[in-house]
Amino acid sequence: MAGASGSGVGRGRLLAYALPALPLAALALPLYLLVPTFYTETLGLSLGAVGGVLLAVRLIDAAGDVALGLLSDRIKTRLGRRRTLFLAALPVAAVSAYMLFAPPAGAGLAYLAVWATGVSLGYTAATLAYGAWGAELSGDYRERAAITAAREGATLIGTLIAISLPFLTGFDRSDGLHGLALIGLTVLLTAPTFGLIALRFVPEPVDHSLTRLDLREGLKHLVANRPFLRLLAAFVLNGLANAIPATLFLYFVADRLGAPELRGPLLFAYFLSAIAGVPLALKVAGKVGKHRAWCGSMLIACAIFAAAGFLGPGDSAAFAAICVATGLLLAFDLVIPPAIQADVIDADTAASGEQRSGLYFAAWTLATKLSLALSVGLVFPLLDVAGFTPGAPGGEGTGALAALYAWLPLVPKLAAIALMWRFPLDEAAQKVLRARIESAAAP
Repeated sequence: MAGASGSGVGRGRLLAYALPALPLAALALPLYLLVPTFYTETLGLSLGAVGGVLLAVRLIDAAGDVALGLLSDRIKTRLGRRRTLFLAALPVAAVSAYMLFAPPAGAGLAYLAVWATGVSLGYTAATLAYGAWGAELSGDYRERAAITAAREGATLIGTLIAISLPFLTGFDRSDGLHGLALIGLTVLLTAPTFGLIALRFVPEPVDHSLTRLDLREGLKHLVANRPFLRLLAAFVLNGLANAIPATLFLYFVADRLGAPELRGPLLFAYFLSAIAGVPLALKVAGKVGKHRAWCGSMLIACAIFAAAGFLGPGDSAAFAAICVATGLLLAFDLVIPPAIQADVIDADTAASGEQRSGLYFAAWTLATKLSLALSVGLVFPLLDVAGFTPGAPGGEGTGALAALYAWLPLVPKLAAIALMWRFPLDEAAQKVLRARIESAAAP
């Protein structure tokens, strides 16, 4: 199969590339949204202990990011460097997900730690190679946004399915094929299948490397890449701002609003709105530029989401409106930053002579984990200190729950906006970089 040419990615190829995002989506948000709830409420484990285990899992996983990134950049097989790691990681992630989501009765913290680690490592390796694969499929500023939109749109659909199944079939018991176990079984069957389809129809991208740098030199160029460092800092801050309410969503709806029966419908509305927001994000980014579109969406999200802290029992309709509005804006967070990430990699490739998307996406995934780990490691202990007890609507600590859910995220999100507002790598600057890369690689 010929390598990707760097432009002209057709719809069929986009669809094949996006397919694996459907099952992979069940390994992201559900791990930090549904698993803590299931292991605390259904299996009866301590809230603080579960938060500590998940924080430790992320730290363990993070230790392998750079190694996996380098491996992705240096693998040499017939399948290519991106596709080889991606295909190898999928079975690990799928099997671990089934074990984690379908635990036996009496499963404890050790069981959670082992299989959550397997999910995290498999998911990391797969998504790292997957992201680098997509970033290199095109060198065009706008087409890169279309590629990330296809992948993140599929991710949203997969997330919507994943968060709907437990609420449709129930996950308040640990025996039989409950909702969480059904997610695990679905991932086990579809992840390898969709991965093979992508492998068949999506080529390995062209490697524009002119040289090979050792780790020290490579890290030196990465640290010198100012647009990347700026983007990375903004991504960590905005990721933290999004991870805090994601971690607390189920508790907020059940215990602050007193409407546990609406947890599923509200999540469904949120992610359905995000799917609808994907074409909106593409359109706005095409008109004003990617970084300005992202900043505008974050600013509007702050204004809307701040109102959630004032809500209480009986305010479910108002919260539903907030879910729809912020869901639309979530699409901007998912589509635009990875497209900008592909652009800042061009700055490194032009300067260093080596196309090292694997290493860059390792830093990207490390930043994602840091955001999630900080949210879990921060809010669960604070809730414990405030005396919050899950399953006690209107009880002690629900005021602290509301403040953490709605207002704490505003600080890092506003900081992310400040970092990105005058971002230097726009469409014109990226085209100059790309011309240098293509010219240097020409025979």
